[in-house]
Amino acid sequence: MDKAQSGETVALSLDEVFALSRSVLLAAGLTAEQANPVARVITEGQRDECHSHGLFRLPGCVQTINHPRFNRAAVPVVESTTAAVTRVDADFGFSLPALEAAMPRFVEKARAIGISVLAINNCFHFSALWPEIERLTAQGLVAIAMTPSHSWVAPAGGTKGALGTNPLAFGWPRMGADGQPRDPYVFDFATSAIARGDISLHKMAGKPLKEGWAIDAEGNPTTDAAAALDGAMLTFGGHKGSALSTMIELLAGPLIADMTSLESMEFDDGGKAAPCHGELLIAFDPTILGGGSRDNQASSERLFGAITDQGARLPSLRRYEARARSLAHGVTIPRHLYEQILALPRAG
Repeated sequence: MDKAQSGETVALSLDEVFALSRSVLLAAGLTAEQANPVARVITEGQRDECHSHGLFRLPGCVQTINHPRFNRAAVPVVESTTAAVTRVDADFGFSLPALEAAMPRFVEKARAIGISVLAINNCFHFSALWPEIERLTAQGLVAIAMTPSHSWVAPAGGTKGALGTNPLAFGWPRMGADGQPRDPYVFDFATSAIARGDISLHKMAGKPLKEGWAIDAEGNPTTDAAAALDGAMLTFGGHKGSALSTMIELLAGPLIADMTSLESMEFDDGGKAAPCHGELLIAFDPTILGGGSRDNQASSERLFGAITDQGARLPSLRRYEARARSLAHGVTIPRHLYEQILALPRAG
């Protein structure tokens, strides 16, 4: 693949991002059923300029695929547990194919009774949560998603990793005055002070971290990204972030009979793969819970307006602006990343 380069960057279309990702994943041994959803989410991350969750993740995906406990031929098994609960065993493959397999039943239950819970078990998870949240808001559903990770994060007052980065995501569907869907209200953030991938990007760029983000291996505060990766990250908001992170450990771990971040790290056994654990998603149908009234939409838009009318920004606005640029003009990535990916085996 011979791409025009401008200085230190390479320009790619979104179709090229997907094709490159898919080719690398297939060559690493994934089936097409496993590779396609993973390549799609990598493309979506790059499209929205979420650089730590775009093509930057592809070499790590290959490393995960090569982990001895990863199942290249995983086939998700979906089970309806109750009228509201669905479980899907990811069979020690990536989480995204399992979510795709369970999505029709998950959505159907939310529309039937107003609430639906999905537990994904035995999944390797590397991606942001907003792509799956947006799949649910596109169906007119309110959604929550959460997952543990590896025990990279020290609890408030501690000096050693015990919690994961433990992201939490939420989405609220929105309609325009013309009755047409518009970009949903979505937030997705790690309960650590910074995402693990962003620390890696700081290390690659030689940039210091902000104070309060991490500690070194001896438990001392550090702004050095390399020392932080060898030490532990900190939660945002001190004891409040620590408590919220612990809640996510419990809800997306023991509650659904899956691993905590501590157990995920032990399962990895030094292989440095993506964390393997569970994921919990909850979907709500606002039509049913709102008693068939459209007041919930008008009320929510009044709230959003009260925020934006004073110059404040809603979460995800930056992503939506980036998305529009990428859909119109494609994306650019660092040349060193492009060359690193080209050095990986690719399917013909």
